[in-house]
Amino acid sequence: MNKNAHIRKFDKQAKKYERMQQKDPTAKFRKRIIPDAEGEVLEVAIGTGLNLPFYKNVTALTGIDFSREMLEAASKVTARYPYSIELKQADVETATFEENRFDTIVSSLSFCSYEKPVEVLNRFGKWCKPDGKILMLEHGKSTNRLLRGLQKGIDPLAYKMIGCHQDRDILGYVIASEQLEVVKVERALAGFFYFIWARPRK
Repeated sequence: MNKNAHIRKFDKQAKKYERMQQKDPTAKFRKRIIPDAEGEVLEVAIGTGLNLPFYKNVTALTGIDFSREMLEAASKVTARYPYSIELKQADVETATFEENRFDTIVSSLSFCSYEKPVEVLNRFGKWCKPDGKILMLEHGKSTNRLLRGLQKGIDPLAYKMIGCHQDRDILGYVIASEQLEVVKVERALAGFFYFIWARPRK
């Protein structure tokens, strides 16, 4: 899919995600992992800022997203929070940051759309401090055989309509990364949701 066309799909969804700031059906999942972030944080694909209420020990946050509409929605709520927030329009697949800069890198519900997800993870490993952490809340291939079959069947249409793959092996990507190692994994909703705590490979 053309990158600009891909971005426009997310621009069109910004209003829906902005409404979720009032009532987010994924909030209970975010609460399981986002509070573990600390220090200087990079959040990729920050969207409309749905993770912001769950940060507890953050000193500064840089949030990037390739959708201008998503960032505009996020900018309306950043003043509510007691830590420094800088929002930038950038595509994580081409963005540049200094090596070993961030204490924590956070990704939530974004690995469904990357063209080269393992390369993105390798970027995380370079940008994160050696003793830092990578926190991932993602959706992907279920542990239930029937649901996996359904995901595979609807994947082409879902990607065409909303730019989101349904059957990605998120844990497999982390294991395949040259830069990261898995610390802990949890799953929910028949394995549909992935909670992954990782760190730069020693």
